[in-house]
Amino acid sequence: MDDEVRVAVEAELRLLLPEVRGSAEVDVLLDPEFVEVGASGRLWDRAAIVAALASGEITDADPIEATEVAGVRLADDLVHVTYVSRRTGGTPVRRSSIWRRTDGTWRLYYHQGTPAADD
Repeated sequence: MDDEVRVAVEAELRLLLPEVRGSAEVDVLLDPEFVEVGASGRLWDRAAIVAALASGEITDADPIEATEVAGVRLADDLVHVTYVSRRTGGTPVRRSSIWRRTDGTWRLYYHQGTPAADD
């Protein structure tokens, strides 16, 4: 994993931390054109996800565990990050994110979560 991919992966994992999810750091980490297809199938745009995180609607006090974390560079300014997330006692979710570097800063451009079988 090269340094730029590592930066995107580390930023992705920061978004799993409760202290980050409910903070202004989310605003810095999300691309202005951010879109998410959540594990529920709901489509989120940047404004909706920032509002939901700020209000506590989707913020949990428990950290989210990430396993099978991988990252690959798709182009000079694009990185694809994949992993499996799980909240304590919850269903695993396969995650896929596209990180885009703009003006030297990596930001989450697209994210999707798909519920996975509990092995």
